[in-house]
Amino acid sequence: MEFSFEVEEKDDVSVLELTGSLIEKNQANDMLDEIDNRILRDQNKFIINLNGIKFMSSTGLNVLIMILTKARKSGGETVICCVPARIQELLVVTKLNTVFTVCDTPDNALKQFQKN
Repeated sequence: MEFSFEVEEKDDVSVLELTGSLIEKNQANDMLDEIDNRILRDQNKFIINLNGIKFMSSTGLNVLIMILTKARKSGGETVICCVPARIQELLVVTKLNTVFTVCDTPDNALKQFQKN
């Protein structure tokens, strides 16, 4: 299954809906370019909805870390939500669940930004 993404604006947060399989960095080049463009426009708050992801390799996890790093370097933040069980296991094994804020729904992820 091919990887794809869509971006939706909610308040001042960019919500990225990911679908398919993310196993190679070059699959995410367009998404990373979109992130860079948004950061240049001072849009540095991101929610990454993983509900549509069927498979993610360690390279896919690295893409998530890149987004988090870009957001934080620009004074923003990244929250992930709707994490499938298989990917949740990867987050726990790699201890990335302690690095990312992980929420069960997009609405709860949005509330994380309203707290700040």
